[in-house]
Order: sequence, then structure tokens, then C-alpha cells
Amino acid sequence: MQFLMMRLRRASVCLSLLTLVSPAAFAQLRVATWNVTLYSSGREAAFARSVYGVFQGRTFAPDVLVCQELMSQTGVNNFLAILNTAEGSPKDWAAAPFTDGPDTDSAFFYRTSRVNFIRAVVAARGSTNTGEQPRNTMRYEFRPTGYVAAAATIAAYSVHLKSGTTSTDQQRRKLEADRIVADAKTLEAGVHPIVLGDFNIQTATQAAYVSFVGNAAAPGLFYDPIKQPGSWNNNSAFSYIHTQDPANQVDDRHDQILIPATLFDGKGLDFIGDPRTAFTGKTWDNPLHAYRCWGNDGESYNKKLRTVGNTMVGEEIAQALITAAGTAGHLPVFMDLKVPPKALFSTTNVDFGKVRLGEPAVAFVDVWNAADRAKWGATGVNALTLVWGNDSRVSADGGRTIPYRRGVPTRYTLTFTPSAQGPVTGSIKVQTDDPDNPEITVNYTANVWR
Repeated sequence: MQFLMMRLRRASVCLSLLTLVSPAAFAQLRVATWNVTLYSSGREAAFARSVYGVFQGRTFAPDVLVCQELMSQTGVNNFLAILNTAEGSPKDWAAAPFTDGPDTDSAFFYRTSRVNFIRAVVAARGSTNTGEQPRNTMRYEFRPTGYVAAAATIAAYSVHLKSGTTSTDQQRRKLEADRIVADAKTLEAGVHPIVLGDFNIQTATQAAYVSFVGNAAAPGLFYDPIKQPGSWNNNSAFSYIHTQDPANQVDDRHDQILIPATLFDGKGLDFIGDPRTAFTGKTWDNPLHAYRCWGNDGESYNKKLRTVGNTMVGEEIAQALITAAGTAGHLPVFMDLKVPPKALFSTTNVDFGKVRLGEPAVAFVDVWNAADRAKWGATGVNALTLVWGNDSRVSADGGRTIPYRRGVPTRYTLTFTPSAQGPVTGSIKVQTDDPDNPEITVNYTANVWR
């Protein structure tokens, strides 16, 4: 049975992904990262086209954009203006408070109609000391609108790890990674930590990367959503996920997003894909994972990002990405998430009425997965799972998992079996993976007579 359920779940994930990568489907929560290359001002048209240009129905259009290499508050203000004035923009972008640290800095941009920003925290401070991390590590906490619980919250660590290949460079990167892992372990229970940005790591065996993901004997706190370990630098086998450098030579996977196991457990807030399955096929449009390096169609290895014939974004967006990258820049990376379900019960007070002793009575409770379809789309909401608690007098029958079907409830049949004469009251605890309502109490009454 367990094997069958896994097969069914994977089939469901694949079907959902096929829908998500179709031209019209962009309702799910999209989280992205982009090193915007020493940004203070300018490149407006290029950034605007890169973010909101459309090719064959596909567009970048993130809900959250975590950026590195901002130079100042002025740079944040200018980039925010681009997001809000670009053709096709919903014009609902805001920016988190900016922290100016040593070297370049991170910035957090988000759509206010789809994301509630909670706070920005300096998780680890940068230093000019050559034995320390060179830049601040920022932690940005947010959740999709309509949710309030920790289990619907993401803590995004924006990284721009020390560059270089010397042993000192690698030691400094490991220091940064270790601090992020330590900080993530202090988060409120239920919060999902992710790490995203410019890792400056050339191979999955480097100590900093191992600090994040661990190894076969001891898995780490984070996972590569597309399961692509290896030596990425100057390796054509990874041409479809290389992110640097579109303006000159695409040959390295510096930019990534790492996620925790809680974002692929099939419950609540969830990555659309399964990191236990590799991003195989060596193609950008792999249907098993909603994770992309925007603009890289896999045909630019060891050369400038191709424009003419670019099957992912077309010529105009590809050229915009090259221009936006400036000198020695980066391509953005995004992943798509399903938001958690919402549990809606037709009633939480059931009256079985007058019941004859020894004769079971039934009542019905309808349950909906009531998340906001208009906002997140039919494939952008996770299924709702219910577990009815044990009760000696009442049993519930109706299934465990409720898919996302607009306006269509799952009906649960509650059967009451009387054991003694007189008035009866009781309650059943129902466990859900609605983060805002993890336990719902259904009360019942009956009047038993002979």
C-alpha cells in the first residue's frame, strides 16, 4: 500500500508540474534569487524585460525576489521602481528594510498582494577581516498572504559567499555556511529555512556545500531541489543549470536555492517537485521539478547566453538578461511552491438527535479544501490531509486526503453507536495540515432511549 501511495503521489506531482509549466499557469508562489551585479542604477529596460517579458506564455514574474550585490539604499529604491513600473508589472512590489554592511549587500523584494513580509534579520555579520565572512548574511522571513502560522513561514537566507578557490576562500565559505545552519536551528518550530543566492561554490564536495547538504551517511539540513550534485564548473553535463556568466561564458552553477525536508513532505507549504528524484534528461524544461535557471535553455555552454533560437525565453528576453547581467553577471533562479491547504468544515457541532439503544445513527460533515483558488490556482494549493481521532462511540469514514477541488467537498459519515441510555456529549479531535488550524474539534450530542 505504501508503495502504491508513493506511486500515486509521484503521478500527481508529475501531472501538476505538466500543468504548471504550461503557458497559462503562473498562479503558484514563486520564490527567486538574482545577483544583480553591483547595482546602483541603470539597466532599467533590461531588468524590466527580464522580469516581465513573455515568451510562448512563459514569464519570470516572481512573487519574492532576493537579490545580491546591491550597492546602497539608492540601489534598492531604483530596483524597486523598475519592478513597479515595468510593462506587465502588477505594481504591488515593496522592499524590506535595507541593511548596509561591508562590501555589497542583499535586498528583499516582494509582492504585497501575495506575500506578507515579517522581518529582516542580520543572521551573521560580515567583516573586513580577511579571516571572516566578507558580507552580511541576511535572513528574510515571510509567508503567503492569508496565512499566519509558523508552518506557513519561510526564513530565506540570502547568501553571497566568499568567492575564489584557495583554501582560505573555502574556509571562509564554510564559516558562512556553518553560521547559517546554526541560525536555522534556532528558528521557531515549523518555520521553513531556505538558502538562496550566489554560493560561489564550484563543486558539491566543497566543505561549505557539505555543511548545507551533508552526505549519504549524515544528511544535512538542506537539499538541492533538483538533486544535481557534482563538479559544476566547466562541466557541460550541467549546462542546463549553469547561471554564470550570460554576458561572456556560461559555465558555472554559482546561483542556487536549497530547501529543507519540510518543503517536500507532501504537506502544507511544499516545493513542487521531489528532491529525491534527479533533474534528469539534461533539459531545461524537465517536468518533474518547478525549478529553473531563467534564460538558460542548455545551449550556451562555454559561450555567451544564446539569444537567437533560445527555446526557453526567446531572443528579446535572452538579450535583456545579458544586458542586465552587466560584466561577469548572473542569471536568476526560481522555484515554485504550493501554498498550504485551508480546512473548512460544514459544522463542528453534530447532533445525532434521538437514538434508540443498540441502533447506530449517522450524521454528515462536509469538509472543503478552501484555500484561495483565485490567487494560487488549482495546482498552486496542496491537498488537505485529515486524521480523525479515536472515539469509542463515533467513527468517521470518508478518506484521509482531500484534493483541491473548487466548491466540491469531501463528505464524512459519522456513525454513532450508543452504549447506554440517556443524553450523550462528546468530541473528536481532527488533525489537519492546515497550518492555521492544525487541530479542529468536532463536538457531538445524542439522546439515547430504549
